[in-house]
Amino acid sequence: MTRGHSTTPPGVRGVLIGCGFFAENQLHAWQALPGVEIVAVCDRDPARLAQVRERFGIDEGHTDAGRLLASCRPDFVDIAAPTPAHAELVELAACAGADIICQKPFAGSPAAARALIETCRHHGVSLSIHENFRWQHAIRRVIDTLRQGAIGRPFFGRISYRSGFDVYRAQPYLARAERFIIEDLGIHLLDVARALFGEVDRLGCEITRVNPDIRGEDVATMMLHHDSEVTTLVDCSYATRLAEDPFPQSLIEIDGSHGSLRLAPDYRLTRHDAAGGQDTREVAPTPPAWSTAPWTPIQESVSAFQADWLDARRGGRPVETRGEDNYNTLALVEAAYRAAADHGTVTPERWPPA
Repeated sequence: MTRGHSTTPPGVRGVLIGCGFFAENQLHAWQALPGVEIVAVCDRDPARLAQVRERFGIDEGHTDAGRLLASCRPDFVDIAAPTPAHAELVELAACAGADIICQKPFAGSPAAARALIETCRHHGVSLSIHENFRWQHAIRRVIDTLRQGAIGRPFFGRISYRSGFDVYRAQPYLARAERFIIEDLGIHLLDVARALFGEVDRLGCEITRVNPDIRGEDVATMMLHHDSEVTTLVDCSYATRLAEDPFPQSLIEIDGSHGSLRLAPDYRLTRHDAAGGQDTREVAPTPPAWSTAPWTPIQESVSAFQADWLDARRGGRPVETRGEDNYNTLALVEAAYRAAADHGTVTPERWPPA
């Protein structure tokens, strides 16, 4: 039982595996949600495990995931461990009969993703991917406004995330990654593109490395053509120097048959209509009590994703970013790296596989 909480009988019992940098956001968000309880945590590093247990008041902790699952028999498992550990952990959780939330990217390749999806289907458990960018408040308002038909049929989009923020200080492993900005950040923007405009039938990409002290790419520009006939530019950079850095905001431009949408810095969403008029509204996130700048929009989106996951579980509906859906986002990442290597255009894989 988690110390310091109400004596009300717990509703949904979960465990979290992986106590690294981002996992603390998930723990904060779970503890703020009524009707769910994180009963135990797991990490291979005993010191980090002890620190997280103490900070969040969690009595039970394990360094071995198999022992954790045997001891707790949870309703769900939240996997926040690195991607190479996902296959083993998903298999363990599925065999234990627990529903699964897994951090992105949930597999290292589409083939590995297919195997994990089939494993969860075989054991009758749900597989949801912790893809939270589409749950950021500002981005959600863009998605909702577009789906309401406010600018007619869209034909062009741009999703941009350009910053010089030192992401390596808190996450030094990013500097050592062979694949960096597309796999770590671009995957979020590609998922937003799918949420806005649907599936992608072809993709081109160019990448470069500006920072000489990292191994992977820190700049990427992708052009997507969607089944819906929308062309989207997705560009991301951690090498862009600006006097006012918008980190961690994503900026969005959409042109449609009856107007345009612009999500600008400082969470200003403007709709331009066909008659030359415009209206602007603020779509800033409401900071969770536990959030800290500059991470507020991301931390708020963690809460939003987890709240929707819980609502979906109670209502018996699939979450938006279930494994089968997120397979298509992961396939875009693979297609982007192939296109960058060949300087050509790639047709991405799609679920269900051919």
